[in-house]
Amino acid sequence: MSQAEARHILVPSEDACIELKTKIEAGLDFAEAAAEHSQCPSGRSGGSLGSFGPGQMVQEFDEVVFTGEIGKVLGPVKTQFGYHLIEITKRSE
Repeated sequence: MSQAEARHILVPSEDACIELKTKIEAGLDFAEAAAEHSQCPSGRSGGSLGSFGPGQMVQEFDEVVFTGEIGKVLGPVKTQFGYHLIEITKRSE
């Protein structure tokens, strides 16, 4: 079964998500951005979600994590919780 490891930043608006993505792509550390801006408790650990399999996250999140490019900041991804920036750190098939 597939497994992935990812980290994310959850913010309330698409604009905030796009602004953070721009800053990260310009050199802001993802973990620092997560600690400062994420509304998810995982922000305290740099946005790390640990290891998980398909179906353990909401569908929109799952689709990105199990098909997106590893190591790239992906998003904004809209879910029922808000807007996410996602970085897939590892994935096995």
